[in-house]
Parts: sequence; structure tokens; C-alpha cells
Amino acid sequence: MKVIEVQHGQGSYPVYVGQGLLGMASVVQRHLQGRILTVTDDRVAGLYLDRLRPALIGQPQQQSLVLPNGEEHKTVANWQRILDALVDLGAQRDATVLALGGGVIGDMAGFAAASYMRGIRVVQVPTTLLAQVDASVGGKTGVNHSQGKNLIGAFHAPAAVIADTDTLKSLDPRDYRAGLAEVVKYGAIRDPDFFAWLEAHADALNARESQPLLEAVYQSVRNKADVVAADEHEAGQRALLNFGHTFGHALETATAYREYRHGEAVAIGMALAARLSELLGLAEAGTAARLSSLLERLDLPTRLPSGVEPDRLLDLMRLDKKNRDDEIRLILLDRIGQARILPCPAHDISKVLQA
Repeated sequence: MKVIEVQHGQGSYPVYVGQGLLGMASVVQRHLQGRILTVTDDRVAGLYLDRLRPALIGQPQQQSLVLPNGEEHKTVANWQRILDALVDLGAQRDATVLALGGGVIGDMAGFAAASYMRGIRVVQVPTTLLAQVDASVGGKTGVNHSQGKNLIGAFHAPAAVIADTDTLKSLDPRDYRAGLAEVVKYGAIRDPDFFAWLEAHADALNARESQPLLEAVYQSVRNKADVVAADEHEAGQRALLNFGHTFGHALETATAYREYRHGEAVAIGMALAARLSELLGLAEAGTAARLSSLLERLDLPTRLPSGVEPDRLLDLMRLDKKNRDDEIRLILLDRIGQARILPCPAHDISKVLQA
């Protein structure tokens, strides 16, 4: 087991990365208090709810809430269901929300914890690769709106993150690959040595070999922890973590969250952002090809599908939270391992959307 301590404005919290952590009472129970509401979804519940229960033995007054699985269910209505369950439980300000699942559950449960009585404890127990390396770390919580992803939410740091890499073995292949996109992101924006390590271990990661997978999760969390500590509320450097996300969120919204996993959309977005970086003369020729090559080795998409209107994507990109003064601001590459945020002309964005 490896532990990374994430610093934030009110203190810090540990991220545990290892095998067999889910039922480990010595890890789980040290972060619980008060009445406990476990929030999960109807897919994860069948796989891991029973595996978690031994770690909750002796904890009085606990309940579980099982929500529908899928990004399309990351809604205000389901956030309200979590709040209703907390009220039914008689939860007070010392209560704990245990978020067992992927990024959708983690974001919704975290937002409910941020909102209930103006903030109660949440422990993130991510069971997908994407959630372990990204969504569960950093305190960003929220739900989607019909006009955009994560438009409603709050910053609310978890009490702890417990990332059991054994849960990744049961992931649907498509969900697993989608998580690898976020892993690649860390190498692309700030860690060229990690990017090169990923290129060398792509086959091992495709095979879900235990030790390379644990190392990939650990290095991803380490990179995110460094960024979050420097910029908790996304005022500057933390925006770099959105590399590929402005394009990706627009694609997800345009397809009603039903056609692409988040990581698939981000993979396409990163490839588009890298092409734009070359078009604008920021990155040297071959940068986009190198990034796309790694993504494709991990069986991730790098091109927009036919049938998606570039003008529609551009309109959706104008709603991105990074934008200021009606400028579309994107994360672009200077090189593999170095990125920055820049305002981009709409006509240049259109060129890569139409290519």
C-alpha cells in the first residue's frame, strides 16, 4: 500500500493506493464518524457492497443508497435523493457519506456531502480507474445540467480516498480504457518521464498487470496532488488538469452523455488540443502524433466521429468554466510534459474540429 498526502486549505487528507483495501477495516474505519450513508450504483453494488461491509462492522446506524449507473444519471434529481436519504437517516453534522463507485457517484455523493448542513464528511472509495486517478482526488464535486457537464457543484475536500486497485480487474474493458486517458493526461501536461514510462508499459497496462497498474495509479495521484496543493480552487495551475476536457465535455454534451465514456471524449479532446497546439506554432511537429500514438496503443479514440457538427461543439465550448470575457480558453501543449492555458481564436478551433 502507498499513501499520498494531499494538502488543501483546511489541512490535508490521505489517498491510499493498494490491493485489497476495500474490506480493510484498519484503513476504512479510521475515517468514519457519526451515522454513515454509503452511496453506490446498481452495477457497483452487486460487485463491491458486500466486500465493503466487513470494514463497517461495529459502525451503528448505517444505510445504503443504490442509484442508477451512468453519466446520464448525474442529475439534480439524484443529488436530491442522496439528501433525502441523509434526512431519513437522521444524519447530523458528524455524519459520513461513503462514496463507493466511479466518478458519477463520487461527484454526486461529494456534492451532497458539501450541501447537507453546509458540509459533512465524505470518504471517497473509487472503483474505476478514471475515478481513482482523477475524479476522487481534489475535492471537485457536482452534477450535470442539460446545457453542460458539471455546471452545478462545489469544492469539498474528502476526509480520505481509498483506491483499491483490485476493483479495476472487474472493470468493463471500455471503462478501463477510458480511465487510461486520464492517466496519459498527467504525463502529457507535466511529467515527461511518466509519459515515457507509459509508452514503455502500454502493453502491460492493456493486460492489467497488477504492479504496473498500481504504479500508474500512484504516479497519477502524485501528479494530481501536487497540482491541487498549489491551486485548490482552480484559479490558475489546476486548470491544466482540464487538458482535452473543453473539447471532451462539449462532445459529451452534444451526444447527450450516451455515446462516449468521459475518458474516451477526453482522449479525442487531448488529440484535438495537441493538433491545435501545432497549428498555432506552440508545439513542435510530431507532438500530436506522439500523443495520438500512445492513446491509440491504449485503444482510445483520437478523432471526432462523423455526424457531430463542429459549430455545435464550438457553441458548447463557449460555456466552459475556464472561459473569461467570452474568450475560449484551452489547455495547449508546448511539448510533451509542459502545458499552458491560452485564449484561442474560434476560427483556429474550427479548423481542428473540421479536419
